[in-house]
Amino acid sequence: MKFAVMGAGAVGCFLGGKLAAAGETVTLIGRRALVEGVAASGLTIETNAGAATVLLDATDSPQGVAGADAVLFCVKSTDTGAAGRAIAPYLRAGATVVCLQNGVDNVDRLAAEAGIAAVPAAVHLAAELAGPARVKHLGGGTLVLGDGAGSDEIATRFTSAGIPAEVSPAVVETLWHKLVLNCAYNALSAIAQLPCGPLRAAPHAAALMDAVVDECLAVAAGLGITLPPDMHGAVAAVATRMPMQYSSTAQDITRGRPTEIDHLNGVIVRKAAELGIAAPANLALLASVKAIEQRMGAVSAQR
Repeated sequence: MKFAVMGAGAVGCFLGGKLAAAGETVTLIGRRALVEGVAASGLTIETNAGAATVLLDATDSPQGVAGADAVLFCVKSTDTGAAGRAIAPYLRAGATVVCLQNGVDNVDRLAAEAGIAAVPAAVHLAAELAGPARVKHLGGGTLVLGDGAGSDEIATRFTSAGIPAEVSPAVVETLWHKLVLNCAYNALSAIAQLPCGPLRAAPHAAALMDAVVDECLAVAAGLGITLPPDMHGAVAAVATRMPMQYSSTAQDITRGRPTEIDHLNGVIVRKAAELGIAAPANLALLASVKAIEQRMGAVSAQR
């Protein structure tokens, strides 16, 4: 198959790189530094087994999706509409767009803002960019795709590339499961600048996470979404499974970039308001990260 990765950051580079290493045709669409690095020496993937370099194409133009059978849509949630509109004119008729973003509203936004019918997917993967064309695998690496045209074949290709993937009619519930984990850790990790293990062990942090989870569960129930019974246990397990992993929100803050907080805790705050449910813990985390973003903007404007 021919794949294109729109928004080739850490997750997109890892997924695209693994597919290319398995013999698939892949084009990464990302920042200029990535394009230049890939052109110079390929994409290097670091895992516990060592480092391997794969040769593939990279561009900074949305035209890179032209002719692709499947487009892995990996941009930040804040860029969903703009990126969707950018690629829409170049999509091949019948191409499958797989939405691999954080949050639960991106498929709807792609349809509304760019006229693209995408397949929702949940990716469970921790990775970071260790250089312009170097991605480091930190943990996980599984996919759950919604049932759409091309989903079965894409899942097969991923599994053959060493990334277990399945097609599930319950992908929305899977996305909400991931959202709850992100709501518990992402903002706090950014505020404290701590990885998951030390963060969870900090005074009162576990209690705050429990409050965040309770609010998320109340909102999910109000929307008719069924989540596993032990979400509190699932949240606690993250600290053990990925103790030294910083959240993507923390990484954005470190790099001085806008975060996806409006599509994480922000979703819970908005949906809670619509349902008439109080969500003070999520609201406090949302407000704190937005204040940090405002401070970063002020500092940037002064330079």
